[in-house]
Amino acid sequence: MKSPLLTLPGAVPAEGVDEGVAAHYGDLFREQRALADGTGFVDLSHRGVVAVTGEDRLAWLHLLLTQHVSDLPAGQATEALILSANGHIEHALYLVDDGATVWAHVEPGTQEALIAYLESMKFFYKVEVADRTADIAVVHLPAGSIAPVPEDVVVRETPHGRDLFLPRADLEAFAEQAGPPAGILAYEALRVEQYRPRLGFETDHRTIPHELGWIGSAVHLQKGCYRGQETVARVQNLGKPPRRLVFLHLDGSEVHLPVAGTELRLADDGPDGRKVGFVTTSARHHELGPVALALVKRNVAVDAPLVAGDTAAAQEVVVQP
Repeated sequence: MKSPLLTLPGAVPAEGVDEGVAAHYGDLFREQRALADGTGFVDLSHRGVVAVTGEDRLAWLHLLLTQHVSDLPAGQATEALILSANGHIEHALYLVDDGATVWAHVEPGTQEALIAYLESMKFFYKVEVADRTADIAVVHLPAGSIAPVPEDVVVRETPHGRDLFLPRADLEAFAEQAGPPAGILAYEALRVEQYRPRLGFETDHRTIPHELGWIGSAVHLQKGCYRGQETVARVQNLGKPPRRLVFLHLDGSEVHLPVAGTELRLADDGPDGRKVGFVTTSARHHELGPVALALVKRNVAVDAPLVAGDTAAAQEVVVQP
């Protein structure tokens, strides 16, 4: 969905998955610094919004999700995954229950497939699932923000800030009083700094939660059965994931960032060395310079210098080998 905030001064449209909102408003680093200082907001109105109502909503979702939500307190934010039968990540949901409805925002364009799966699993449970993307927009306020939140707006509060489920009709009025807008590129740069994985960016068709550090934050290890749980338990108790998420400091002398999918090699192996991983998200950070998240093979030494394409890269451990 195309955001009305693309008409704000300086707005440059994002491309790809994030099409429909602004990539930036003319000054990427200023926008990052504003978010880091707790000011401004990010238009995430392109994200899908799914609502689940009914008296069985929490008990029912508890059976389907990787997270423990059967007794989720009203107003408490959480995140959860839906896995395939083989334990591969299919959906990521960012949830809050307001006492009557579970609200979730999801990656742009994924809500239809998610709803189709949820509808197929309703059986006799007293629940209703609705796509609310057309009338509810997600807006992000950074941690420390003192911007006023409109009355009756559902808020999902996390250590990284607040996600507002705002009536789409109120989006322009909210922007007028919420402080300077920041684009999705600024938001993404801070996400990379915080090591936070994103579905479709850090994941591919065979990603399991352990590889990205989603155990604990999105996967609860002490709950009942859900699809893919056998893989989660087996890897947790008996083995190690085949890959691990790393944070990369990239050579700042390079003009271009390595794009997602750029192959990683060991620097000592030279340009013809074997592939040991790939870049998932790269960004220009206002303090750290060029940085990235990447997936590497588990047995890559944690202090091994890497090369992303032609760009030197030093790794920081996110997921232990």
